[in-house]
Amino acid sequence: MTDSPREPPRGSADSLVLHATDNGVSWITLNRPEAMNAVTWDQRERVISLLSDASADPAVRAVVITATGKGFCAGADLRGAPSTGDRVAGDVARMIRLGAQRLISAVLDCEKPVIAAVNGTAAGIGAHLALACDLVLAAESAKFVEVFVRRGLVPDGGGAYLLPRLIGPQRAKELMFFGDSLPATEAVLLGLVNRVVPAEELTATARAWAERLAQGPTRALALTKQLVNASLESDRATAFAAEATAQEINMTTSDANEGVASFVERRTPKYRGL
Repeated sequence: MTDSPREPPRGSADSLVLHATDNGVSWITLNRPEAMNAVTWDQRERVISLLSDASADPAVRAVVITATGKGFCAGADLRGAPSTGDRVAGDVARMIRLGAQRLISAVLDCEKPVIAAVNGTAAGIGAHLALACDLVLAAESAKFVEVFVRRGLVPDGGGAYLLPRLIGPQRAKELMFFGDSLPATEAVLLGLVNRVVPAEELTATARAWAERLAQGPTRALALTKQLVNASLESDRATAFAAEATAQEINMTTSDANEGVASFVERRTPKYRGL
């Protein structure tokens, strides 16, 4: 690839979601900078499809979600949504289940590690899209906003599920009750963000992390992700049983055999993601 180190790999320039695969990494880039990447129906479906493809494609071993312009994602694009008078009972719940919740589930259920490279404001569903990722990198200028309360709305897109698990119920309520902007420098102290970097280093850092993951034991990482995501909802006996089963499954992989062999032979392992 010949991309500048400050730019993620580019797919079709006409797309609302740019996509490219480079060195085993699937780069998914929201591309509506004029709207601060407020996510449309088409964008949402495209991101869900690309995450599903990443799970199934052995050539993809890690995923990065990022965006163009000054905003990561300003939330859902509500233009064109039915007005209150046009709705019937069940419309809103159905829209949330089939829309925002599917998007967040696609990230959580992706069988490859997913990194968020948050280049700017992540608000509403945009914040939840970032926080659902396995690792979160943020530019110094980025901020996170639980914007729902400002609109008189209940958080959706898994926010009330994600935040208490990441920072505890009291902090989660503070963010959701007040809707204040949370700078990246404060988000990292709360544990919402793994690392904050200068804006000009964001893509290079995401690339380095993703390519390191792409060189790892892909199936072991997928099983580890499943164990960690399920751990907060499991009792000890269930969690221990799941751990033992995951290890049993993983020991059938080529990468597990390579890992053990490389240890015995005192050499660096060469994982193939199989």
